[in-house]
Amino acid sequence: MQHDYLTPKKHRLFFISALACGLGAISMPIAKILLLSIAWVNNLSYFHRFSFDDIAPGQNHLGWLAIFVPVIGGLIVGVMAKYGSAAIRGHGIPEAMENILLKDSKIPRRVTFLKPLSAAVAIGTGGPFGAEGPIIATGGAVGSWLGQVVPVTHYERKILLASGAAAGMTAIFGTPFSGVLLAIELLLFEFRPKSFIPVALAAATAGTLRFMFVGQTPFIQMTDVHAPGMTSLPVYLVMGALFGFISVWVTRSVYWIEDTFEKLPVHWAWWPAIGGIAVGVIGLIQPQTLGVGYSNITLSLNGQLALSVVGSLVFWKFISWSIALGSGTSGGTLAPLLTLGSGLGLVIGTGFEHFFPRLAVDPHMAALVGMASLFAGCSHALLASVVFAFEITKQPIGLVPLLGSCSIAYLIATTSMPTSIMTEKIVRRGVRVPNEYFPRDELEAAAEAVTKSSTASPH
Repeated sequence: MQHDYLTPKKHRLFFISALACGLGAISMPIAKILLLSIAWVNNLSYFHRFSFDDIAPGQNHLGWLAIFVPVIGGLIVGVMAKYGSAAIRGHGIPEAMENILLKDSKIPRRVTFLKPLSAAVAIGTGGPFGAEGPIIATGGAVGSWLGQVVPVTHYERKILLASGAAAGMTAIFGTPFSGVLLAIELLLFEFRPKSFIPVALAAATAGTLRFMFVGQTPFIQMTDVHAPGMTSLPVYLVMGALFGFISVWVTRSVYWIEDTFEKLPVHWAWWPAIGGIAVGVIGLIQPQTLGVGYSNITLSLNGQLALSVVGSLVFWKFISWSIALGSGTSGGTLAPLLTLGSGLGLVIGTGFEHFFPRLAVDPHMAALVGMASLFAGCSHALLASVVFAFEITKQPIGLVPLLGSCSIAYLIATTSMPTSIMTEKIVRRGVRVPNEYFPRDELEAAAEAVTKSSTASPH
């Protein structure tokens, strides 16, 4: 029997679209508040001042005392998770996916406030994360909350959750198209007008407001790349394959560390503080690993970092980020993946330029390819990865090598490991995550099967 919400009247689509536009409108101040909160905690923690100035935590002069800053941040996040909501742990997207698949897209209201607050504490005290995961989770939580206040079906609530997530991503990066694609590939699991139209309108609203208050400057201002030729394009495609294997290794490493934390004879509320020890120590060795590090991505894409610095940054950033993420603290995965991918891509591209100049490989293009390919392989969000790299840099010449390299990275990653860094956690809990765009009736049947299996499970 066909349910009413499968064939809604046309006015319902207009109604949900209007709500989505409202979510897009409020996403910009929410994103701004999150970024200001991170800056405030950062200034208070590392520089002992009340300020909203955007300054890298690695510029502090605390010496060895800086080790304790991430530890204190981890303690605060652990307390918030234990006595507030355990849902604030992690980078947000897996939890949003689980709520969609198992809980009718209902996210507890307290998560709307605790998630950005915990992220501000974790990142502001040196956590090697980006703000994109928390703002996507927060935007999704606001959309879910709106869908619980306003009388809507659980299917429409899912659309509002995805709309809030896409708007949040757009508010941070100015990437409306990739925000929509990310919502489709990781949250909606379908491609139908009645689901993606509200999401698109939410992202468009957020993008318009961002243009008004921030401007149309790309999130990352990058040196113009060279057009790929018959000699360089195969190199970028081979890089895509390489980053496909690297993405599998990165994902497995992160969850191996998480499994290691599971074996510790202490409550999980202490884990973020334990991970904070590693973050603090590594911060003394390589200060650029602390905090969001968007400037590191810009420097890598423009080839403005010495290779020795890039190598050190990539090595220590991965260790710091993977330990912190495995500890269950609050933070995003996108910025660290972009840092690792762009740095490795720059090293590879510079190597080809030096040893094989006839191939005409552009190190800047190689950094862009590495950044997007690692994101595609780890997230399994192919189209979002390609468009995201284009939108944050405004480099249209890069679309062909980006599409080819990301497709190959995605192919290798999905055939080598069916789960991604976004889905491995919830798949381990017995949640079946769709990996194709289902027709609506098949998706409904799959969701019901997941709900029944999870209810019947003794765990």
